Amino acid sequence: MVTTGAIIHGKGDYLGYNNEEHPVVLQLGGSDPKAMAHCASIAQDRGYDEVNINVGCPSDRVKNGSFGACLMAMPDTVAECVVAMQSELTIPVTVKCRIGIDDMDDYEGLSRFVSLVAEGGCEHFIVHARKAWLQGLSPKENRDIPPLNYQRVYDLKKEFSQLKISINGGINTLEDSNKHLQSIDGVMMGREVYSNPYILSKVDSLIYGESENAISREQVVLLMTAYIKEQVAQGSRVWHIARHVLGLFQGQAGGRIWRRYLSQHGTQKDVSTDLLLHAYEEVLAAQAKARDFQASKIES
Repeated sequence: MVTTGAIIHGKGDYLGYNNEEHPVVLQLGGSDPKAMAHCASIAQDRGYDEVNINVGCPSDRVKNGSFGACLMAMPDTVAECVVAMQSELTIPVTVKCRIGIDDMDDYEGLSRFVSLVAEGGCEHFIVHARKAWLQGLSPKENRDIPPLNYQRVYDLKKEFSQLKISINGGINTLEDSNKHLQSIDGVMMGREVYSNPYILSKVDSLIYGESENAISREQVVLLMTAYIKEQVAQGSRVWHIARHVLGLFQGQAGGRIWRRYLSQHGTQKDVSTDLLLHAYEEVLAAQAKARDFQASKIES
């Protein structure tokens, strides 16, 4: 998520991305229709494929800026933003929201929100199937403590069959994703993908039924090493990239060694751009040791 204030007044480039990320979506934080439209137009000019409005973040800082989950109580404002943004764009404007906030915790409130925002022209809602407590819970707690209510999202799709409804929250496997897809149009996986990125290697085959063509973890290491070298040459730091692949070997022999090596060596000064290759060598050594141990057990 990037706020309209950061884009309009910030000194850095908050909209950079790699071309291999397409289709890529910019999530905007804001509630002023004019500013939202201006920033969405910039995003389209930069090549983004979609702009999403954040109506789900529950942090105090976001709430004080009058955007995020507090906008669930202001559907007219969200609709105005959608109208203003779409008047400037040819790419889609979507909304990510919760199923409710605080005491606004019933299906009728969610239905009213979606109905009014859809009238503004939004055709795709990504719904986190938890309500948000804006008072009393931290953003981290709001990701776990409010109970999941998938049925409310399913009911939303039944009522608004003409809209695209995607579901988010607590979905950790592609098998579970397929189950949800029997009732709704799309699934958003967040924290699981971040902690276990290689899970995406099976999406094409398990979700879309395409032939198996996933790259190996070793290929990921080689491609990411080349990417790191390119980015460091442009002024980036190795750790700012490497930290995002800490979970590449999750569930594999040597996974802990991979994480530990990156964490210990990636945060030092003068980090080698071959950091991932060095960590992978440690993983291979650990895997070889595990195989030798298993072989010795079988022989004995």
